[in-house]
Amino acid sequence: MTTALITHADCLTHVTPDGHPERVARLEHVLHALEPLDLTRVTAPLAAEDDILRIHPASYLADLRRNRPAEGFYQIDGDTFLSPGSLDAAFRAAGACVRAVDMVLGGEVGNAFCAVRPPGHHAETDTSMGFCLFGNAALAAKHAVDHHGLSRVAVVDFDVHHGNGTQDILWDEPRALVITSQQMPLWPGTGRADETGAHGNVLNLPLAPDTGGIEMRAVWRNHAFPRLRSFRPELIIISAGFDAHMDDPLAQLNWETDDFAWITAELCAVAAEVCQGRVVSTLEGGYDLNALAASARAHVQELIRAAT
Repeated sequence: MTTALITHADCLTHVTPDGHPERVARLEHVLHALEPLDLTRVTAPLAAEDDILRIHPASYLADLRRNRPAEGFYQIDGDTFLSPGSLDAAFRAAGACVRAVDMVLGGEVGNAFCAVRPPGHHAETDTSMGFCLFGNAALAAKHAVDHHGLSRVAVVDFDVHHGNGTQDILWDEPRALVITSQQMPLWPGTGRADETGAHGNVLNLPLAPDTGGIEMRAVWRNHAFPRLRSFRPELIIISAGFDAHMDDPLAQLNWETDDFAWITAELCAVAAEVCQGRVVSTLEGGYDLNALAASARAHVQELIRAAT
């Protein structure tokens, strides 16, 4: 089996103002880092409107379409923008995640990485925020349970910022387990350990500023992996943010590139035990371009190893 790399040039047409950390260069650096790797390269489709409506109301989508500018930018909040190409990019990012689930569950590939932007894990049910428009990882989970009929899907998120959108969308979804580690205190301010979901289906693992790889590994070994094994998901979805890296400018965790390789390998090992190795990963944060590229490459290399 192989690893799919799912992306589309439209994801480069989501443009943000000069100086914005979530910029086109992020995806360019990731794709350049992955170029030499042996991957099954797949063009991301546009998500169908029905896919988006699995997780967002029609009024939310209508607002995004109404506010899409013909030129320049429309500012949704303090740090989230629409440009003329943003919705095409967002539909490709969501479509990549849907296609990844279809390919992995259909046995076409062993696992998949969606190299897309804008990211998704901060988009709540009816609120764009944190650079995010559609809840890509949450959509992948809902597609897996609603369309493919899975009974148990896990979303794991190691981005430095809490995936408040994923938590919001899947809060009342008993078929989905959400596990996240994040720096606290840090924007968006959610992700406390006592936020456990409507069905006890959310596990938040707050990490103090300056937490390094040794401490992170202990937290995941002692809490996240046992919970995953107990839940026995039929598919694991990864929100792969690389902004916990020590060089990232937006936070204060001290992970190194090897830590992202380790957590990926461990997640793939759990997947091999409980769900035939079925993993779908989608790009979230990471704002130091060199650290992002190196960490994403390490992440995908572990996916490749697990798929072979």
